[in-house]
Amino acid sequence: MKGIILAGGTGSRLWPLTKALSKQLMPIYDKPMIYYPLSTLMTTGVREILIITTPEDLPLFKKLLSDGSQLGCIFEYAVQSEPKGLAEAFIIGKKFIGTSKVALILGDNIFYGNGLEKLLKDNYQPDGGIIYGYHVNNPKRYGVVEFDTTGKAISIVEKPDEPRSNYAIPGIYFYDNEVVAIAEKIKPSSRGELEITDVNIAYLKRERLKVSVLDKGIAWLDTGTFSSLMQASQFVQVIEERQGLKIGCIEEVAFKQGFINAKQLTKLATPLLKSGYGEYLMNLIR
Repeated sequence: MKGIILAGGTGSRLWPLTKALSKQLMPIYDKPMIYYPLSTLMTTGVREILIITTPEDLPLFKKLLSDGSQLGCIFEYAVQSEPKGLAEAFIIGKKFIGTSKVALILGDNIFYGNGLEKLLKDNYQPDGGIIYGYHVNNPKRYGVVEFDTTGKAISIVEKPDEPRSNYAIPGIYFYDNEVVAIAEKIKPSSRGELEITDVNIAYLKRERLKVSVLDKGIAWLDTGTFSSLMQASQFVQVIEERQGLKIGCIEEVAFKQGFINAKQLTKLATPLLKSGYGEYLMNLIR
């Protein structure tokens, strides 16, 4: 399986913060935002990852993450010149995906919780599409999935005025290789975008979409508003300071997944010792 991180867009809901800097490069407590979705993909076992961003931000992402070899991964980069929808990621990444299955995660989504790693790894080889449902207080902001009395998904609606459930669809999706052909056939919505909801509906109509409900032990945070951006940083700070364990630490994930060895981790940690981040990495070896 290959992975795609969609880190484009203008971030206009966060202006002036994001007027000169990509939202996905902004800090969530002690790390750039993109570290969190990147670590989620790596935890799943994905090592080949395409990062899609804007032409202006591309050099900054390359400076931050390089080619991924320092983490035992392969990072490639592509441009989404205009925000034309999440599903466009599969068209932009068609050559990168090739004949592989693919996971798409949004660059501003954070996942954390007990059992998350097992849940993600169970979906490493999807036959069709796999998405999640997460209970939220205000589902109108999201794509919403409706279930029947047996727990089977029967409809998906993007940002409904009258949601049929409180289960929003978080920004992580797993698909087989057919997703590329499906994305190429869908038409732009009234917003002029290729909606990921239409991709999911296509799989649902073919009875090849699995929807798993994330339980209360798993936190999903998006960072699209000033309030949610602050809340995400506070959440990470509280967990890290109480537990002494980091969330979204890509170097730690690479080490624990066996992508890199202790010598390589030491090389990554050394320049970071002054901030305390490097000391945390060194303690993993000790």
